[in-house]
Amino acid sequence: MSEKTKKEKAQKNVDEVEQVDVAGEPEAAKQDIEEDVVDELQLAQNEMAELKDKLLRMHAEMDNLRKRSQRDVADAHKFGVEKFATTLLDVVDNLERALDVEEGNDKGLREGVQLTLDSWHSMMAKFDIQRIEAVGETFDPHRHEALSQMPSNELEGMVIDQHVAGYTLHGRLIRPAKVLVSSGPAETEE
Repeated sequence: MSEKTKKEKAQKNVDEVEQVDVAGEPEAAKQDIEEDVVDELQLAQNEMAELKDKLLRMHAEMDNLRKRSQRDVADAHKFGVEKFATTLLDVVDNLERALDVEEGNDKGLREGVQLTLDSWHSMMAKFDIQRIEAVGETFDPHRHEALSQMPSNELEGMVIDQHVAGYTLHGRLIRPAKVLVSSGPAETEE
């Protein structure tokens, strides 16, 4: 029953009580009408208490959900690199093995370093970290950082050497390649 309907019914009962008083009806009829009004009022109050309880429970549930979400986000920030770190431990293990090679065993040392580099590249590919190979490309300020320009046989604006490799993560640049750029052929004095 809607709130408006309840109010209208209660008002109708009050009007009936007033009419009984005016008409001089017996006291018992007046009391029956008052009891009906009180019963309806009690029902409305019970319904209001139930709705208030539901609202409080819903509010508490939403508050708990908000707190749980905040905890999940905090955990994601804390432990988001766990898989990356675990994979990186393989590279560290290979570096330690390379250092354990006996002195004078250059071949073993080179094999250890190559194994480490291979595991490094494997790990990077697993996490979609791509190396930028810049030599021979046209200089792109969005992917390369020019350390200097120097004359060369290459066309002006071509990358002629790479000092530090650049990397992208899922296509987004995380470090530009540090490069030397050609300023074109050297001018010859006549």
